[in-house]
Amino acid sequence: MQNFVIQPNDFLKLKQDIKAYYHSDYCGGGGQWQKIGTVENIICTLKNDITPFSEKVLQEAVQHLSNILSTDLPQILQIAKIDSLTVCVVPRAKTNYQPNQLLFKTTVRNVVNQLNGFSDGTDYIIRNTDTRTTHRDRAGYGGNGDLPYPGITKKTCTISNEVRDKNILLIEDLYTKTVNIDEDVIQALLDSGAQSVIFYAVGKTIHSEI
Repeated sequence: MQNFVIQPNDFLKLKQDIKAYYHSDYCGGGGQWQKIGTVENIICTLKNDITPFSEKVLQEAVQHLSNILSTDLPQILQIAKIDSLTVCVVPRAKTNYQPNQLLFKTTVRNVVNQLNGFSDGTDYIIRNTDTRTTHRDRAGYGGNGDLPYPGITKKTCTISNEVRDKNILLIEDLYTKTVNIDEDVIQALLDSGAQSVIFYAVGKTIHSEI
């Protein structure tokens, strides 16, 4: 696990950086997504929105993700020196995904419920209006809705009052610096009364830094 910071910008209007962590780098090219067990493979498989994967393949990815989360999340809690973290998940772009397209969120929930020091808030941010799917938009398959703009989370999601006064660990499958949806979700949580937000992604896109 590695650390980085998310800096304030037009989406995240803070006077301080957000502490953030990720499991490993994500490279979009080179066929890494076909190599079982890589973060590229786990993330692409669990999105399950281009060529549907078999149940066996999906469950292999779920197990790999579970192993990663079970290792990384307790480390974050220890570093943060906080008694408890409430785990939220960045919602997917659409409102009508099938259960086998929401296995990332389901896996996070299952792992969190087995770990000490974490509370399940995976349903605290729910998408109620479709947005464009950023990872498919360049190829022309982003669908309906808007691309990220400051405030899009509060416009297109319902955020539970349960986030108020909570120390939140916000989890995402992939962080890409130029997309800004994660920054916007962090701002929405803070605007909704969260005490603090720590961010964690399984993968972090490396090309955005080049």
